[in-house]
Amino acid sequence: MATIVTMPRLSDTMTEGTVAAWLKKVGDKVSEGDILAEIETDKATMEFESFNEGTLLYIGIPEGETAPVDSLLAIIGNEGEDVSALISGGTTAPAAAESAPIATETKTTEAPAADLPKGVIVVTMPRLSDTMTEGTVATWLKKVGDKVVEGDILAEIETDKATMEFESFNEGTLLFIGIQEGNTAPVDSLLAIIGPAGTDISGIAENYKAGGAAPAATAAKEEAKVTSSESTEVIETISDGKRILASPLAKKIASDKGIQLTQVKGTGENGRIVKSDIENFTPPAAAAPSATTSKTSEAVKTESPKVFVPAGEVFTEEIKNSQMRKIIAKRLAESLFTAPHYNLVIEVTMDEAMQSRAVINSVPDTKVSFNDMVIKACALALKKHPKINSQWKEDAIIINHHVNVGVAVAVEDGLVVPVLRFTDAMSLSQIGTSVRDLAGRAKNKKLLPTEMEGSTFTVSNLGMFGITEFNSIINQPNSAILSVGAIVEKPVVKNGQIVVGNTMMLSLACDHRTIDGATGAQFLQTLKQYIENPVTMLA
Repeated sequence: MATIVTMPRLSDTMTEGTVAAWLKKVGDKVSEGDILAEIETDKATMEFESFNEGTLLYIGIPEGETAPVDSLLAIIGNEGEDVSALISGGTTAPAAAESAPIATETKTTEAPAADLPKGVIVVTMPRLSDTMTEGTVATWLKKVGDKVVEGDILAEIETDKATMEFESFNEGTLLFIGIQEGNTAPVDSLLAIIGPAGTDISGIAENYKAGGAAPAATAAKEEAKVTSSESTEVIETISDGKRILASPLAKKIASDKGIQLTQVKGTGENGRIVKSDIENFTPPAAAAPSATTSKTSEAVKTESPKVFVPAGEVFTEEIKNSQMRKIIAKRLAESLFTAPHYNLVIEVTMDEAMQSRAVINSVPDTKVSFNDMVIKACALALKKHPKINSQWKEDAIIINHHVNVGVAVAVEDGLVVPVLRFTDAMSLSQIGTSVRDLAGRAKNKKLLPTEMEGSTFTVSNLGMFGITEFNSIINQPNSAILSVGAIVEKPVVKNGQIVVGNTMMLSLACDHRTIDGATGAQFLQTLKQYIENPVTMLA
């Protein structure tokens, strides 16, 4: 008897899922424990295994398409079994399945103008973050007429959080560019067209703009038909003719990390390389010099010539606002004008902290900054004062009992806030390592959107620039942000004597809707105790 498989709920906040890749195709035998597909949730891409045995009779959600939880994902049963009644009565997902030619023909009949030439793929503006509604093409790395291979970087796209590389999932020739460099367009707008060289695409762009998303849907169906006749596993061919099997997720992670699949031993079915193989792979040391050379060449390439300013003449320059700059302006203005800000300032003695840091950094391969110590102290203080770790909603105040500290990082185009998840459970050295990694990747535009989400409190430090005291704007939906100044050597009074001491100013900006003045003051007192006596952070 046939069994209906629905879109699973793979996380507590998941409401819909996207099929990243099918690892079985219609007609394949399925055993209990076999990986059916890789599904993208709101948090990660996860392998989905079968709990049934039989033959895969129907696929309800093609690769690349999204559907709500509990939608018809697939049907497994006996070979040759009639499942037409189940398909017509049980699906809420898109009806463009590999085993449903009637549904596909109906789609084509309804929108004949949207048919695409064979092999032509319409690429749309991707949604690269959960809050992204539009994107700006910062740079095209391919031009019309260039050959495109799967995995090639097509363009750099500015989202509301970062500038990210957008790679191609198709092969062919770049036939058309729909959004020019510097231009902004909504998500799902026509970005490019890829297909066989010389293909006539006249009218496709116009039809797309006039007819909405029909071409994209048709392109997805065409791609699904092409891939359905082949194995759903990614195959790379190397110079010696050896074929390498790797899951799409493993291939993507390997590409992100710069790992060559030829060096990885697969542990999956038939030697297939899976996610865990990439994560556990240790790259050879020989790869380091080339990476360094690449970074150096990038640095040289990004240097821009200085603008010549004529002496004695009025001269202005107009710089177009980047997508990041627009979002910074919008969100900080919203925060400042919707949340009633007030600031509390406290001076902290840093002598003990400086001595403790020197001892910690004497341990081999350990490097901890004063900012790391402040972050750790904040995490512990937030556990004692959970009202600071809150957010405002019209009908309720949300108290977060988990601590995710966001660390403000200045980048070329503005500011990003990578997040240290469960900061209170991290050691000082773990915080130091994580901050350096996140800050480095932020400046190289390599942060993932998920690494900039979920903060419950934010720390901003300008002490390295010699700024002794400043006030920050709250990074909503947080209720508070801590501004950290420079350590200053100056005369202080100790035991009735004037001596030379080291102090640091901390300024806490609070949202008065959620945090009263006394609550913020108590938090700063606890924070001061932790920083002035670092050993108490070990208690």
